[in-house]
Amino acid sequence: MSLIRVGIVVLFALLAIKVNAQQDTANIKSYENQVMIRANLDTNIESYIVKEGEGENEKQQIFSINNKTKVSLSIDYRIISATLSFAPKFFQENEDNDLKGNSSYTDFSVRFFPRRLIQTLYYKNVKGFYIENMKENFPDWKEGAPYLQFPNLRVQSFGGSTAYILNENFSARSIYTQGEWQKKSSGSWVPFLDYDLTIFRDKVAEQNLKETQYKIGANMGYFYNWVLGKNVNISPYLALGLGGKFSTYRDVRGDGTIKNAQYITLRMEGGLNIGYNTDRFLFGGRMNFSAYTYNQNRDRAVQNNSLYGLLYIGYRFAPPRVVENTYDKIQKKIPVL
Repeated sequence: MSLIRVGIVVLFALLAIKVNAQQDTANIKSYENQVMIRANLDTNIESYIVKEGEGENEKQQIFSINNKTKVSLSIDYRIISATLSFAPKFFQENEDNDLKGNSSYTDFSVRFFPRRLIQTLYYKNVKGFYIENMKENFPDWKEGAPYLQFPNLRVQSFGGSTAYILNENFSARSIYTQGEWQKKSSGSWVPFLDYDLTIFRDKVAEQNLKETQYKIGANMGYFYNWVLGKNVNISPYLALGLGGKFSTYRDVRGDGTIKNAQYITLRMEGGLNIGYNTDRFLFGGRMNFSAYTYNQNRDRAVQNNSLYGLLYIGYRFAPPRVVENTYDKIQKKIPVL
């Protein structure tokens, strides 16, 4: 089943169910009727690791982007949370283009939180990579010399995830977006599906290359929200997953025919959030990692790793009347909101 079909099925399943946002309970305080704006500053490391050979003959190339600092702006209201992220050029660590080339990074994500369901959709666009581990691949390379660059290598991803919180007394939203506050320490197992469509494009020797990949995976994670006093929480989580990748590309090294390939994928992600919360102000920090790997053949494996630390600060306020009225009108047409 294609990503588009999966998205349609999920959307109609959501629309078919009458759900509302989480209300205050003995364990969870809801901020659904307030608008929250949040600014994030994080170190984003997007890399693909290609390994070839085994044992002493194993070699790897690390393809990274030349953007290490990212800014995100988020807005939350009712059950919706939307985030736009980009990598500004004015940060010093984003300016060494002469050595590593010019990279661009943009992503947009939106999350819905109807009751215990979490639905995430996102779009990511990354362009401009370089070989990070030059010394391992080119022994004569010296520090300060330009890196091998792939300025036309572009990766676009359209995807999402669908998760369900098994413990009704646990607030995942207090970790994801701080749209709620967990009053008492609690944890929960969280099964979720992840799926995406990724398109790789590059231009080598005046030839346009393109590969399309579909991924879908089943995952199980455990989240815990440890509440310290009235205002501080510490929240670790870890998730493991198994899935499949389906790839379509043109064999430019052979006869030029369209090739299809299937792979088994392994995924692991985790993180730790430390936050401070009041009814108006909130701030905190987070460290997250995500990695998946798959074997192309016996001697070749590909990994995609993402590691980042994040600082955030936010503010809540009563919604302007126009925002509240507009949302109510939309909700009448789309009950899931």
